[in-house]
Amino acid sequence: MIFTHIIVILMVSALISLLIGKRMVSALPYVATTGVIFSFILLASFANNNHDLFHQPMPLLSVSWIPSLGIEYATFIDSLSFILVALTLILALVCILVSFREITENQPFYYFNLLAALAGIVGVFAAADLFLFFFFWEVMLLPMTALIAIWGHENRRYAAIKFFIFTQVSSLLMLVAIIIMAFIYQQQFGEMSFNYFDWQQLDIAMPLQYWLMIGFFVAFAVKLPSFPFHTWLPDAHTQAPTAGSVLLAGVLLKTGAYGLMRFVLPLFEQAAISFAPIAITLGVMSIIYGAVMAFAQTDFKRLVAYSSISHMGFVTLALFSFSTIAYHGAIVTLVAHGLSSAALFAMAGMLYQRLHTRELSKMGGLFASAPRMGGMLLAFVAGAFGMPGLLNFIGEFMTLTGTFANYPTATVFAATAMIGSAIYGMYLFQQSFQGKPGANADIQDLRAHEWLLCSLLFGLLLYLGLFPQALLMHFDAIYPATADAQIIGGRL
Repeated sequence: MIFTHIIVILMVSALISLLIGKRMVSALPYVATTGVIFSFILLASFANNNHDLFHQPMPLLSVSWIPSLGIEYATFIDSLSFILVALTLILALVCILVSFREITENQPFYYFNLLAALAGIVGVFAAADLFLFFFFWEVMLLPMTALIAIWGHENRRYAAIKFFIFTQVSSLLMLVAIIIMAFIYQQQFGEMSFNYFDWQQLDIAMPLQYWLMIGFFVAFAVKLPSFPFHTWLPDAHTQAPTAGSVLLAGVLLKTGAYGLMRFVLPLFEQAAISFAPIAITLGVMSIIYGAVMAFAQTDFKRLVAYSSISHMGFVTLALFSFSTIAYHGAIVTLVAHGLSSAALFAMAGMLYQRLHTRELSKMGGLFASAPRMGGMLLAFVAGAFGMPGLLNFIGEFMTLTGTFANYPTATVFAATAMIGSAIYGMYLFQQSFQGKPGANADIQDLRAHEWLLCSLLFGLLLYLGLFPQALLMHFDAIYPATADAQIIGGRL
């Protein structure tokens, strides 16, 4: 029941935000914070009481929803879903902190959408029924679109429509594949089922398995995002409010990677192995393209957005290399990117509040008046380009190490992007906080709640970077079949 309780708490908090309305606007952040903290305490308590149980998938709740179609409200937990839900709740606190001063209009509806989006994301990580998964997949999209369209910047409507169209069209492909899978199950077992564990018993021949896998892959590649399905991301990030950018980069992109890990690789293993050379190519292209485009940007948020495409390329590369080490590297990269990108987008929001611009050419020389902010930005930039000691380094190092044996050429090309990330990272810091002071160089340094936010994120990046086994110790016994796929000499 743990995930159901969390979803209910978040939705109740969302409804309370609406009911309070404008009469108690100042209480809205505290209502949202209380809901998120209470959810996190429940999750931590569950983990503490079931330390050894969710190393393997652990069913939580199964209730018949639409019996005639075999659809259930079914949830489960394992280490992957636990870590991603914990990351979601941590970044939810970041979203609330950055919204504290930024959102000044229609706050009740804003917090309703923020909490509803979080509930939908938790549902995606919890669903054991594919119809329920699709339901939550759609639930998280609608409030996210509203956050961009209503509280975004000057071109917010264009960015919101683009985000909605890309995600909806790709979601429909996945829905078609889900329906076909349910009918195949009916043909093989005499009754319809959308249950993930039931589908693991399916025997689907090629090439049908391949085309069903494509339906899922496109939906998840759009959300990841992977080249060439990425074009919605820079606009959405640039136009979204700060909390929207944090939520997009920190959590929403991870639902795409989660879908690849949870459904594409285990359910369509033979098709995934056949598709691996294409996926590896797309991963490398994402890594290099994202790094090159990041360096060409003059907008703070747009630069970080393109860097996200590059970092998520490492995840695609790792997953389709079918290496255990690379697979674990992908998990670490998801957490590391969630924390570091959230920090960088939060920094962008803080600077925008002070300077009313994101253009790097209008910054410069800020370090003299805001040394703590400059130091934190330098630390997060160093984390993003993979400085040893921080978590990002562990994820990309494991990805490259695990991928090299099967795809040495792709690994070499991917490794060059790490040099590129260091260049655009230092370019970002130099343009904003170093150089000749501009007209707006005298800004306020980190406020108390901003200092708390940055310290929390950097502390997690440093702790997990020094002790990555805190994440990885739960994954040795999971997904052995996929990781053991045989690839010899870079060819399947």
